[in-house]
Amino acid sequence: MSEAQLTQAGPLWVWTGSNGVGWHFITIDGEPGETISANEAMRRLELGRKRGFRSQKVEARIGDTLWTTSCFPSDDGNWLLPVKAPVRKAEGLVEGDEVQVTLTLI
Repeated sequence: MSEAQLTQAGPLWVWTGSNGVGWHFITIDGEPGETISANEAMRRLELGRKRGFRSQKVEARIGDTLWTTSCFPSDDGNWLLPVKAPVRKAEGLVEGDEVQVTLTLI
């Protein structure tokens, strides 16, 4: 299942911690989310253990910006893709923008 390429569109949203620091995310759900979940399960079976927080390494692309990061499982069964400040700045993104992202599982 490695090297699967997924496309997701959704709003950029912010989670703010108790310390007031905000993190920007795009929710990966539906078929792309199911593919990430299946990949995580297969890797867990192959390795006999899970990665930290069950995270899945991905290469992500929004517009012209390509970066390597990890998706993290959410409590509702979806996956969260963090979008760092340099990516948001390069692509002119703010909270609430509809974003299309392409992910490659690595």
